[in-house]
Amino acid sequence: MANFFASGRRPLSPGSRAGLGAALVLLVAVSAVELIDTTRASFVGLFAAVPFLAAVFAGWQTTLGVGALATVVGMVFASTDQEYSVSGLVNVVGIMLATGIASAVATIRQRQAEQIVELQRLAAVAQQAVLRQLGPQVGALAVAGRYISATAAADIGGDLYEALDTPYGVRIIIGDVRGKGLDAVRLASIVLGSYRHVAYERADLRAIVTDLDRAVARGVGDEDFVTAALVEERGGTLTIVNCGHPSPLLLRRGRVIPLDPPAPAPPLGFMPVAQPRVERLEPGDRLLMFTDGLGEARREGEFFPTADRAWRLLGHGTVGDGLASLETALVDWVHGHLDDDIALVLMEYAGPGADPAQPMPSWEVGAAGS
Repeated sequence: MANFFASGRRPLSPGSRAGLGAALVLLVAVSAVELIDTTRASFVGLFAAVPFLAAVFAGWQTTLGVGALATVVGMVFASTDQEYSVSGLVNVVGIMLATGIASAVATIRQRQAEQIVELQRLAAVAQQAVLRQLGPQVGALAVAGRYISATAAADIGGDLYEALDTPYGVRIIIGDVRGKGLDAVRLASIVLGSYRHVAYERADLRAIVTDLDRAVARGVGDEDFVTAALVEERGGTLTIVNCGHPSPLLLRRGRVIPLDPPAPAPPLGFMPVAQPRVERLEPGDRLLMFTDGLGEARREGEFFPTADRAWRLLGHGTVGDGLASLETALVDWVHGHLDDDIALVLMEYAGPGADPAQPMPSWEVGAAGS
């Protein structure tokens, strides 16, 4: 009977162990009541609940094994009670029927759970195929990207990012598709596919926005949209076009400067007419781009203080080290529970002729933070 409880090929899952434990506790409890009761009332029929309890958590093998054990125990009690032999036989038959029904229920539940897990796995693979790894160097910039998944129970999201070294400079996009699931991943792939083409063809970021807006409009419904921020670095000049997205943060000499757009523009899909913001970069400047999951991360109603902690977390080491520090602090802040996926991109401008792969010297970090 041990073969019913655990296959020799793989151990019991946590759910199966929980179901087995709960069922055995109920079996022992009913057996104890049956043994110590002096009123001659029969509790054998309660054994029928044992396989159903196992079916709530465990697979059909465990449920069938527990039900078989309950049936054997019920037969022992029924055989020792000659006065109630007919009712005892009926109770044993009831336990057997309950075992069969509970095993069927467990089989259906287990198949549905496996299908859900497979769909989640395929969706995650599709999302990983859409988002390519960034950096560590793109053109004259050190660049790192990071995707932070929400809790296991949450659906996958449509956050996206890409960095390309084009004839017009290094161009970076970060965006967030409205909604979750495979539809969001599909739309993210449409936006990134279009961006990877037009980023090499259009000299103006606003023309890229127009092309992406058309791609979104063709691929979504009336209520779907994509917030996005596009950044171009050319010869130390930073140009930002923002379409309804959280403003990037410029980290400069210990200060954190939100690069808000000159005027608000709607997301892609709503025909945005965005005005570019232009900044002159200084050696050592870093730029953090993120999706709204970062701004919405909170514990006990208090939002994660991104702007207050950005320099301390992101202003040292490599850009990859900085994003790792930010993720650690964020997960600690929310106690490991995020309500939304988060995409992060951090870039550093090393200056003309500098090696962007080298992090800012520690003495500069200390001087800037003092």
